Amino acid sequence: MSKLVGLLIILASVFGGYMWAGGALAALWQPAEILIISGAGVGALIIANPQSVLKEMFEQLKELFQKGKEDPEFYPQLFPLMGMLMSQIQSQGLKVLDEHLENPTQSSIFLMYPAMLEQPHVLQFLIDNLRVQSIGKISPHDLEHILEEEIHRIEEDRLRPSEAFSKVGEAMPGFGILAAVLGIIITMSNIDGPITMIGVKVAAALVGTFIGIFACYCFFDPMSKALEHLVDRKSAQLRCIAAILVTFSKGKPPMMAIDAGRKQIQSENRPSFIELERWMEGPKS
Repeated sequence: MSKLVGLLIILASVFGGYMWAGGALAALWQPAEILIISGAGVGALIIANPQSVLKEMFEQLKELFQKGKEDPEFYPQLFPLMGMLMSQIQSQGLKVLDEHLENPTQSSIFLMYPAMLEQPHVLQFLIDNLRVQSIGKISPHDLEHILEEEIHRIEEDRLRPSEAFSKVGEAMPGFGILAAVLGIIITMSNIDGPITMIGVKVAAALVGTFIGIFACYCFFDPMSKALEHLVDRKSAQLRCIAAILVTFSKGKPPMMAIDAGRKQIQSENRPSFIELERWMEGPKS
C-alpha cells in the first residue's frame, strides 16, 4: 500500500505542479514517444537478463505490491519451531528428524507451523542444512562458513532483478534522448512548414526527454531500491536461522541459540526478548 501511496504522490506532485504552472496535460500525451522509450526499455530488459531473472522479478514485484511487509506470523512460528527441533535433537539426536525432513508437508512438527510451510525457500534452507548436519559431524566454524557462503549466493541471485531494474533505469534518460532525436529529425524534415506545427513537433520531441528522466528517477530507481529492501528482509530470515543453527552447534542452550537468531532480524521486525519468551511458551495456531 505504501508503494502505491508513494507513486500517487509522485504523479500528483509532478503533473499537478506542471498544470499549476499553466501546462496542458494533453501536450504530454505523445504515444509515439512512449512507445519508443517503453519498447526500448522492455526490449533491453529482455536481452540483458535470462528468463529466470525475469521470472524472479515478476515474483518479487507481485510480493512487493501484494504484501509489502513481513508476515506477522512468520517469526512467532519460526522460533517455537526451531525450539522444538532443537529439543528433539538434544534428546534423541539429529536422526530423529529424518522422517520430518523427508516430507515436511506431512510432518506432525511442521504442520503445527503453517506460516513456515508458506515460505518454501526458507523451509528448504532449514531442511537442507539440518540434513547436512545429520550426514556427518561438522564443526561450528565450518557450519558457519557454509551457511555464510550459501546466504551470500542466495542474496546475489535474488538481487539480480533489482540490479536489472537499476540498469534499465540508468538507460531511460538515454532512451528519452533517443526519442527526442527522432522527434527532431521529423521536425527538421518539416522545417518549411508553419511555425506552429514546428513548435508542436519540438515540444513532442522534448516530451521524450521528460519521459526518460521521469521513468528513471520516479519509477525504476525507487523500484530497484524497494526490491533491494525486500531481498534484505528475506535474507534476514535466513541469517536468523543460520545464527540459531551455528549457536546451537556450539553447545549453547536452545533459548540462547534462538536469541542469537533474534538479533539477526531487522529492527522493524525484531521482537523484544520478552515477546520472544511469550512466543516460546507454545505455538500459535
